Amino acid sequence: MNKDELKGKAQKAKGYIKEEAGEALGDREMEEEGRAERAAGKVREKFGQVREKVGEAVEEAGEKIKGE
Repeated sequence: MNKDELKGKAQKAKGYIKEEAGEALGDREMEEEGRAERAAGKVREKFGQVREKVGEAVEEAGEKIKGE
């Protein structure tokens, strides 16, 4: 797990809390901000996962080129 995945997970959690608080308080704006934050967190987490997969693929390709 890399930095982007961790930050994405944290952002999703923060957004979830904000969304639930907004719902409990009847604050539609806070609720929408929470939803947006959760969505952004999902994107960042997926970016981190893709980045990690690309790094692994590059590493494997390098090993094949070296003949390891």
